[in-house]
Amino acid sequence: MSTMATIAAAAARGSSPTRRQLLTRRRLPFSVSFSSTAPHAAAAGFGWTDALRVAGDGGRGDESDLSGYFRKVDTCNRGMDKRGEFVKFLVEDQVVGYVHKGFVKHLRDFHDVFTISGNNSSNTVENVSLQSSLRTPEDRTHAIGEVIKSLGEMIPGIRNELYPVTSSYGMPVYFSLERAAAPYFGIKAYGVHMNGYVEKDGQKFLWIGKRSDVKQTYPGMLDHLVAGGLPYGISCKENIIKECEEEAGIPRSISTNATSVGAISYMDIEGFRYKRDVLFCYDLKLPEDFVPNNEDGEVDSFRLIPVPHAANIIRRTEFFKPNCNLVIIDFLFRHGYIHPDSRGYLNLLQSLRSGDCS
Repeated sequence: MSTMATIAAAAARGSSPTRRQLLTRRRLPFSVSFSSTAPHAAAAGFGWTDALRVAGDGGRGDESDLSGYFRKVDTCNRGMDKRGEFVKFLVEDQVVGYVHKGFVKHLRDFHDVFTISGNNSSNTVENVSLQSSLRTPEDRTHAIGEVIKSLGEMIPGIRNELYPVTSSYGMPVYFSLERAAAPYFGIKAYGVHMNGYVEKDGQKFLWIGKRSDVKQTYPGMLDHLVAGGLPYGISCKENIIKECEEEAGIPRSISTNATSVGAISYMDIEGFRYKRDVLFCYDLKLPEDFVPNNEDGEVDSFRLIPVPHAANIIRRTEFFKPNCNLVIIDFLFRHGYIHPDSRGYLNLLQSLRSGDCS
């Protein structure tokens, strides 16, 4: 039996649980934090057996019920009622981000880096900008990098990976910022996510990864075959090719066939953090006999899952890393698994770009 057939059979094995049993399973307190601020989050308390059991239960007749998808969109777009707690972050009079008024207090000591404008009599802040003496991207990158070091544990999860800071995609880069600090300055961050799929006998399957239990963020959760942030100085396509090799062992001869299929966006506010993310989406049709192999130690294992089964996991559980849900939902739209006759179809489609997609 082929690898794909073996996995598909595993997904469908076992007695079908009742609706009550499934609902009980969904309430299991598996230990996973949906906040990526924690430097050492607890690993998700579920395994492939749990995921495949939920995935393979096709007897609930909920394919046209989009409520589970809407919940995943809401998870990625928390705190929109708190946008008034943030002020604009300006560089050369251009808005590049947003800073929480509470976080501004921690920036006041860095007089040589930031200018904080406001009304002293009413103790209000109007905006934060970089000092005009910081004229070059290099000077700005160094200065704000020193600030981040000084803030220490206030910004957990430092990765020494720089993100370009712009007013919008493709515009001039004002400076580069540590990836972990981007939400604290409300910087728009860009990433690439790729759906790797296989077609056989008229059916489509998605390769799904399970993140390592020692990953700093979202350990043990389900993930795309390939995904990553877009660092400074690399194109989206070259980044996909690089991530394909590192995360799934996909050679360049195959990964160059990855097709750009659009983008999704979301805005998530939690405490001082304002995540404004845009994810460029790619599809890659893989050979039937291809089996991924993780090269960088960030993925524990992979499974090949029928697309409707992946949809079941999204609707019924919290097993996927939150933003992966949106990219797969987008795949479901484009490949005809979500139909216009379903109530809320257009609202769900629009909600996949709830953030500032620019």
